[in-house]
Amino acid sequence: MADRGCVAVIIVNYNVRDLLDRALRSLHETARTLINEIWVVDNASTDDTADYLTQHWPNVNFIANEENRGYSRANNQGIKKSQSDYILILNPDTEVQRGALQELVEFMDSRPHAGVCGPKIISPQGFFRPECRRGFPTPLAAFSRLFGLASLFPRSRVFGKYHLTYLEPDYEAQVDALSGACMMVRRKVTEEVGYFDEDYFLYGEDIDWCWRMKKAGWEVWYIPRASIIHIKGASMRRSSGRSDWYFFEAMRVFVRKHLRDKYPPPLLWLLDTGIRLRYFLGYIFPWLRKAGRS
Repeated sequence: MADRGCVAVIIVNYNVRDLLDRALRSLHETARTLINEIWVVDNASTDDTADYLTQHWPNVNFIANEENRGYSRANNQGIKKSQSDYILILNPDTEVQRGALQELVEFMDSRPHAGVCGPKIISPQGFFRPECRRGFPTPLAAFSRLFGLASLFPRSRVFGKYHLTYLEPDYEAQVDALSGACMMVRRKVTEEVGYFDEDYFLYGEDIDWCWRMKKAGWEVWYIPRASIIHIKGASMRRSSGRSDWYFFEAMRVFVRKHLRDKYPPPLLWLLDTGIRLRYFLGYIFPWLRKAGRS
């Protein structure tokens, strides 16, 4: 049986006050006995988040940044302040489903070699979000993801490695990486492998963290009997609109940090060129369509 008050929840917020309120309500309604502390780190929102939390959630710890420090740095601020055995990294545009936190805690309690675990993530419409369990972006996996081979051959163990689309959504499994939208980390792991890598501003930090955990011998687990709803990209829709740029830049950072010594330079050059090309195509095609309509 999970211990009471063993979880610290870390939420990084950016201009999604109403969604943050829903996330906090879902935690309060489904898992308040398991939660020891909640830290909301706000990246210079302009929607009066601070006043709202003071009025409606006085027991929530709040850190107000004067500038947008990015996802990794803000999460690290909360992690360093927290003291609980387990750390739940949670996006503000999520709703934790009943029993989910209990399942994650009980799994971690029962498997001491698990460094991190994560739930099934579904959309508000009830569709499975495949990014909740992933393979590492090796050159082949990244190429397949960038240029659509993964979508054409989702059941292939060769082309479907990035989102592990050949695995059934309800299949519990050890995986390479989880989504930073919701992941439960053992505090002992942070003491051993460190916190989020702050070279990642947005995206990629979750994969990097899981890479370092696995390299240190910790297991990474996907637990589908726990689930959350994720309104994906809500913060980005309120930001500068550079979501694709952040994603592709994060992939380039990961390649530079972790794959440079594992693969020959020509292959990595081709991968980097592919990342740049995919970003360019993703930018120019919508622009051309918009220009054609004007």
